[in-house]
This record gives sequence, structure tokens and C-alpha cells, in this order.
Amino acid sequence: MGNLREIAKASTKLGLTSFGGPTAHLGYFRDEYVEKRKWLDDKLYADIVALCQFLPGPASSQVGIAIGMIRGGILGGIISWAGFTLPSVLFLMLAAYFVVGFNVTDSGIIQGLKIVAVAIVAHALLGMQKNLAPDAIRIGIAIAAAIGVLLIPTAWGQIGVIVVAGVVGYFLFRREQAPDAVELSLSFGKRAGIVAWILFAGLLVALPFVRTLTENVYVGILDTYYRVGSIVFGGGHVVLPMLEREVEMSSDLFLAGYGLAQAVPGPLFTLSAFLGQVTAGVPGALLAVFAMFLPSFLLVIGTLPFWSFIRTKKGIQAALKGVNAAVVGILLAALYDPVFTSAVKSSYDFIIVLITFTLLTAFKFSPLKVVAISALLGLLVYGV
Repeated sequence: MGNLREIAKASTKLGLTSFGGPTAHLGYFRDEYVEKRKWLDDKLYADIVALCQFLPGPASSQVGIAIGMIRGGILGGIISWAGFTLPSVLFLMLAAYFVVGFNVTDSGIIQGLKIVAVAIVAHALLGMQKNLAPDAIRIGIAIAAAIGVLLIPTAWGQIGVIVVAGVVGYFLFRREQAPDAVELSLSFGKRAGIVAWILFAGLLVALPFVRTLTENVYVGILDTYYRVGSIVFGGGHVVLPMLEREVEMSSDLFLAGYGLAQAVPGPLFTLSAFLGQVTAGVPGALLAVFAMFLPSFLLVIGTLPFWSFIRTKKGIQAALKGVNAAVVGILLAALYDPVFTSAVKSSYDFIIVLITFTLLTAFKFSPLKVVAISALLGLLVYGV
């Protein structure tokens, strides 16, 4: 029970303070779970990040779920997800009642929250580079990965970069002695993993068929959000075009929900709470959130037991050196686009970046304090 309480405390803190989108979340997670609580090291953390980049769905949420499961079993994963996700779910459900007719996307506070993501990601990037790309060869892989992601700015481009980096790492490092493997102490095994994969595929096939038999709005929500959560790679930003096509809603209302989802802490996939609330009230919101994140649970449960086995193999360890370096490059590319390009629009914005980055790195301010300061500076510069 002690582990579960720790998971609840840590994940809820992250759920209340993790502003800035999926790439910034990885920085918050690293600060909390690697630097502060030392539940895992940079190597294992990067392995989990790389694993979740391969899986469809919200990568940052899956990282949190995986860490919770490693720490406290399947229940720990559920608690980790709930702490990280439910605060923004509640915020967005409430906002759905009041957002119509109000221009919330131009708020100075929201702009300040976007800007702080630049500092958070840059800070995480420095720490990860020291541990995961410490030499010239791996720095080269990281830079090549960043270039590849920027030249092919799609989810498939990102997956391709990781695969290529793994192959390069295998050939470059396969003769080196593999480091001691860190075993994952899981409360479930491969049998549970296989069952999870069967459920994942079965629901993906069955729900569209069931939907053809009824016009029930809740069945429609379950099918739409489960399918989107199952097949979208690349995180919250990538899910938007598919959701906009699937959900019958005005563009203005949809984009207002998107702006709010970026403004609140937690994963961008909680946009489903806003959209579900507008579509079918509180039951619609809760069902949309459940359906959107259910694939993530099934995929993580299905993959973790096998990942624990795979990562002990010498050849895989060599490949993971390349993959880990590529993760640094992917974060570097994300620091530029979408984090920097969407947040920094003027010299005033860049000044706030410099201030918040300095507070994080030189003065060791906590992310919560830096987020609050950035929001205040945004308010002072741009107004309400």
C-alpha cells in the first residue's frame, strides 16, 4: 500500500503541474521519477520512452502508466494514470459548460503556460544528453535523428527514425559488453500480456461492427474514441485531425476545446473529456475518456512483460544505445517544433523562456514554481 500511496501522490502532483504537452511531460516525469524519487535511472526511463514511442496512443500517458505498473503492478498503473489524467479531465468537463462565447485561447496566462514548456523541455534535454548521448558517436545519432524528424514531420517518420537508430546502434555497439540489465519486477507476466493483446485487437474489430447494429450515442462514443486511441501515433497533437473528422462539432467549439486542453496540465488526450461532455454530458465525457485511454492500458500490459525479457539481450542492448540517442534527438526536434514554434512569437516570449530556463537550471526552482512564474509573466505581458 505504501507504494500505491507514493504513486498516487507523485502522479497527482504531475497531473496538477504538468503543463505544456507531451514533450514537456517527459521532462516533468524525468524530474519527478528519475531525479527526485529515483524510482528508475535515465537508461530505464529512456527505454520506457522508446518503447512507448512505438505504441499508438498518448506516449507520455503510457510512460506514466508503465512506471506505475513497474512500481505497483496493474493497480499502480491505474493509479498513476488517474493521478496524471483526472485533474485535467475535471477541468475540461467544467470548461465545456462555459467555453461557448468566450475567447480563452488568447489569454496571457495560457501563453505563459505554453512558453514554460520550452524551458522544461530544454532542461530535460540537457540532462538526458549527458546520460544517453555522452560521446561523439551518440551525439551524431541524436543530431541525425533530430534532422530526420524535422525533415519527415509525421508519426511514421518518428517511428522510422527510432528503427533506423536501433539498427545503427546494433552494428556500432554489438561487440561492446552489454551493461547489467535492470529486471522489471512486474506483478503480471506474459500470459496477461497475451490476453491484453487479444482484448486490444478484439475490441478494435468488434466495436465498429456493434456500432452498425445500433444508433446509440454511447456506443458511437465508445467506438470512435477507442479506435482513435488505438491507431494514432505521435501523441496529442496528432490525434486532433482524426478527432476533428470523427466528431460532429463546430470548428470553433472544437478549437476552443483544443486551446483549453493545451492550457490545463496533463495529457492532451483529455480533450476527449471536453468533446464527450459537449456531445452527451457527463456520461459522454467519462465514456470518451475511458475509451480513449483503454488501448494504452492494454498495449502497455501486453508489451511490458516481453520488454523486460528483450532488454536483457546483448544485441538489443546495443540497439537501445542507438535508440536512446535517438530519443534525445527526437526531444531536440520537438523542442523546436512544436514547442518553440508554437510558444515563442516575440522577443518578450523569448525573454520569458530565458528567465524560466535560468530559474530551472541555475537556481534549481521546482517546476511548479517556474510554471506559476511563467503564467504570471504571460499575464503581465499579454493581459487576461
